[in-house]
Amino acid sequence: MSDRYEDSRGVIQDLIGPVDSITQITTREGCVRGNHVHHQTTQWTYVVTGCLRMFSGGGRSSLANAGELVVHEPGDPHAWIALEDTVCLVFTRGPRSGENYESDTHRLEKPLIA
Repeated sequence: MSDRYEDSRGVIQDLIGPVDSITQITTREGCVRGNHVHHQTTQWTYVVTGCLRMFSGGGRSSLANAGELVVHEPGDPHAWIALEDTVCLVFTRGPRSGENYESDTHRLEKPLIA
């Protein structure tokens, strides 16, 4: 995004645009979350503390450490396993929020993480 403000104190940089929901998720070491897909929702996961092994469609895998932001576009299957106790903030744009969480969360028949 190009929304950036800079002065003598430093920089303010918008990382994502408007969101519908911000959710804090705590995951204990060794535990798996996700193994689903959102058909209409974009999801950004910001790792506050800890470390995740992130899995996406097509067999992709990457590490997400504290301070990193990972995006999953609509239609991208995703899951994660916590490599240590981890706290994340999940920002979403789309119908996956609050009482509507399940309306755009579809479990995968074959999990990305077994």
